Amino acid sequence: MRIVTASEMYAIDRYTIEQIGMCEQSLMENAGQAVARILFERISPSQRVAVLAGAGNNGGDGVVIARMLKSRGYTVDLWHIPPREKIRGAAQKALEIYENCGYETKSYIENEGLFFQQLESYDVIIDALLGIGVKGAIRAPYNEMINEINKLEKAVVYAIDVPSGISADGGEVETAVCADMTMTIQYPKLSAYTFPTADYYGELVVVDIGIPPRSLEHHAAFRQVWMKEDVIRTLPTRKRSAHKGTHGKGVVVGGSRNMTGAVMLAAKAALRSGAGLLTMAIPDAIYDAVASWIPETMYLPCSSKNGYFAGDINFINLDIDAIAIGPGMGRTEGTKQAVQAALREDVPVVLDADALFFWNEYVSLVKKRTSPTIVTPHPGEMARMLGTSIGAIENDRFHVSRQFAIDYGVYVVLKGPYTIVATPDGKQYINTTGNPALAKGGSGDVLAGIILAFLMQHRSIETALSNAVWVHGKAADLLVQTGHSPFDVLATDVIDAIPRVLFQLGEEKR
Repeated sequence: MRIVTASEMYAIDRYTIEQIGMCEQSLMENAGQAVARILFERISPSQRVAVLAGAGNNGGDGVVIARMLKSRGYTVDLWHIPPREKIRGAAQKALEIYENCGYETKSYIENEGLFFQQLESYDVIIDALLGIGVKGAIRAPYNEMINEINKLEKAVVYAIDVPSGISADGGEVETAVCADMTMTIQYPKLSAYTFPTADYYGELVVVDIGIPPRSLEHHAAFRQVWMKEDVIRTLPTRKRSAHKGTHGKGVVVGGSRNMTGAVMLAAKAALRSGAGLLTMAIPDAIYDAVASWIPETMYLPCSSKNGYFAGDINFINLDIDAIAIGPGMGRTEGTKQAVQAALREDVPVVLDADALFFWNEYVSLVKKRTSPTIVTPHPGEMARMLGTSIGAIENDRFHVSRQFAIDYGVYVVLKGPYTIVATPDGKQYINTTGNPALAKGGSGDVLAGIILAFLMQHRSIETALSNAVWVHGKAADLLVQTGHSPFDVLATDVIDAIPRVLFQLGEEKR
């Protein structure tokens, strides 16, 4: 499933009409009928329905929806908000057809009091007011209308394409419809996967209206929601002849006297995710504390200073397929030197947590690498790497992650709700698993371990990263569905849930 911006959606529509040859009216008809088919299953003919239609194509979709519902015997009031003369094009034609069928419209103009009086009597509100063309503050009468809709207690609110008041590309929200469900037309928009806008969507349903794939490929950047079906399709299958060296020889570099747990979480997650052989490179000061907890790994004790890495790490005697470095290392000169040593190895390297702190000091080394480099920042770390604010990152997650990956030739895993995987060639994969249970220390360390293991078992980097992020989130989802709450989940619980996720995927892959 692909995701588009507002400008891309407009370009897709134009191409479909002007080059493919599908008329605007037929697209509007397809949209309205497809949404109506969903509503037939969701609402009862006994319920009172209000369709609130604006002047543009979003309002035209609403008119078609109202016509389809009335043709099935539903009790529907179609309220047209703007003056009649502002309704043009396909929306005007849709209104003519509606009235030619013998159906009446209610005009908001000069009936404002009646509109607000009747609003509370409806069981269902269908928001077809503004669509994806919103720019700037919402003006009267739409702002007043939206505020009243959001006060309704009994009505179920369905938004068409995007909740009115929301920018299709995300950003801050001043006034917007809080929908119970949003039926988005053909492709989800960016704002469905960024916050705070995603909170206004409710349940998201994608409605296919028959736009040919050619229109998308010509006018939209590659952004794909990574689905369960994608994971099942790409998850490796182990051969009977496999041995411990078949599935990768990885190294986790991390830990310090004050943060022994982080590197242990990453290592255990890597083992639970299928790493064949794993070495933990840790400061020798914490060797005794760590070695007794994870007997399944080998160890590379490194010189330490005050409980932290003292400097360079010698990887010469290790047979390595991939490295993950950063969990619990601390922000010292020794960390910087250890990261530089890892980056000189000709294998995929995952830079996580404290390994990202000195980013600007080894950018030149990253750009010279021929093996993949993966960075896994949360928004705060990304802000530090770019010298900007967390707000600037969160308001533009898609552009920031894509541009960073292209500029530095790296793979970016921008963590958070709807984690984005961005590739050096500009592609993006969006994850929808996970929940607030992951908002706890140690979750990122677990993800780093899963990523390391999957890098050594998958054929492509983007597939490994997308699957790792999906499995990580799904493990948290399983926990809150089976006896845990978002409050009590620990990072170790997430690791313990990985086997269940992998088992279920394996069963469905058969």
